[in-house]
Amino acid sequence: MPQIVVENLAKAFRVAERTPGILGSLVGVVHRRYRTVQALADISFALDAGELVGYIGPNGAGKSTTVKVLSGILVPDGGHVSVLGRVPWRQRVEHVRHIGVVFGQRTQLWWDLPVIESFDLLRDIYRVPQADYARARDELVDLMDLGPLLDTPARQLSLGQRMRCDLAASLLHAPPILFLDEPTIGLDAVSKLAVRDFVLRLNRERGVTVILTTHDMDDIEALCSRIIVINRGAILLDGTLADLRAQVSHDRHLIVDLADENGDVSDPDAVVFRRDGRRVHLRFDPERVPAATLIGRIAARHPIRDLYVENPPIEEIVSRLYAEEARSTGSARQAGSARQAEGTQR
Repeated sequence: MPQIVVENLAKAFRVAERTPGILGSLVGVVHRRYRTVQALADISFALDAGELVGYIGPNGAGKSTTVKVLSGILVPDGGHVSVLGRVPWRQRVEHVRHIGVVFGQRTQLWWDLPVIESFDLLRDIYRVPQADYARARDELVDLMDLGPLLDTPARQLSLGQRMRCDLAASLLHAPPILFLDEPTIGLDAVSKLAVRDFVLRLNRERGVTVILTTHDMDDIEALCSRIIVINRGAILLDGTLADLRAQVSHDRHLIVDLADENGDVSDPDAVVFRRDGRRVHLRFDPERVPAATLIGRIAARHPIRDLYVENPPIEEIVSRLYAEEARSTGSARQAGSARQAEGTQR
């Protein structure tokens, strides 16, 4: 039985609009205009215990809204949600005992208190037995190397240090489910690697179910066996990275380091899309021409120092998916407008 079930989830927000300038401000006082933003539009998915799912999409796609509904912070306009058999916004007190949540741009630590005192306060809030708390705290402090930070007020921590402390704070009550909303935003490379390693170990060694929202595609490739792509409040894809690549493009990249800087590697079955001196980047479809055949033809014409074949960067694949969805949405709107205009003329 899935741990998390989401069925036809919908959520809209009423946003105030105002004309710029002093006149617009005066008009807004008398007559306020609003528009409705559909943050989530009938989305559905289910997660089994122990899954680590990447939940990705552009800004405003509905990622954080979904996490807030699953956490019990927001009440949806429609649909059904069950997390460990509970409805998050109806059974909030019991629900939050079994989940951990980290928002990358917010902290659950008390700003002026040392980190260890924030941990102690969270133990009281979650009513964790002292022995269980001490065991979990010591293990998390060791895993995240937090020893030197425990006596430091949260306001004096760097972003990377605070994020590591927030991760530990979200797990002191040993929740089986963890929601991570942009946990690596703004972190340096060393801090990102530390957070990724911790999340991966948490999932593999403890079986914690994780939903990760992020714009960092390196996080997705390093951590997630499954991804859900959302845009404009609707799910575009639910599957593996291989499913995403197959849906958008079968292309591969061939990177060739030539011995001769002026060598011409043009080929009828490949496209040169970048060149940096002797290094040439080609795009080809392996269903049209096998990589070995293409490499053989190029090597027969030019001396080669090195070469390798790779998949296009995941950022490029996701960007293409968004672009295709935007084109299809635009075409549907144009068709609808045309039908409406035709009906008016009749």
